[in-house]
Amino acid sequence: MEGLQIELVENGREMPMDLLLLADPSAEMISEYIHDCRVFIASLNGAMVACYALLPIDEILMEIKNIAVAERYQGKGIGALLIKDAIETAKNLGYKKIRIGTGNSSIGQLQLYQKLGFIQREVIKGFFQKNYPEPIVENGIECVDMIVLERNV
Repeated sequence: MEGLQIELVENGREMPMDLLLLADPSAEMISEYIHDCRVFIASLNGAMVACYALLPIDEILMEIKNIAVAERYQGKGIGALLIKDAIETAKNLGYKKIRIGTGNSSIGQLQLYQKLGFIQREVIKGFFQKNYPEPIVENGIECVDMIVLERNV
């Protein structure tokens, strides 16, 4: 998307919680991982429109822990651009693989990730029921299991 700028959130800068909460409805869960992540913000004409967070897992694997696009900017290809940027960032940092997890009910995200070369590696049964106090419903489907996808960078 023309004019989209993606930049690393520097130390001391406030995290984009409003965006992060679009992808993960629990501020408590976000606070458990966000400080170990590299967080990137995407801006369009000076407005913050999206973000993603990368977490190193080990010396070869990095995980996209959170990726979100503001509702009014969804469906415009920004999510795909963010994922491509995350893949390139992981590669530039020397990682060999990247993974992402999403809910069984996140049909659009599952489609996008697979189009971008991610392959399903694992299903974590009951993840969302065990880790979130309130049910999460997307596309009329309760989010129960986490689908973990992975690809080489």
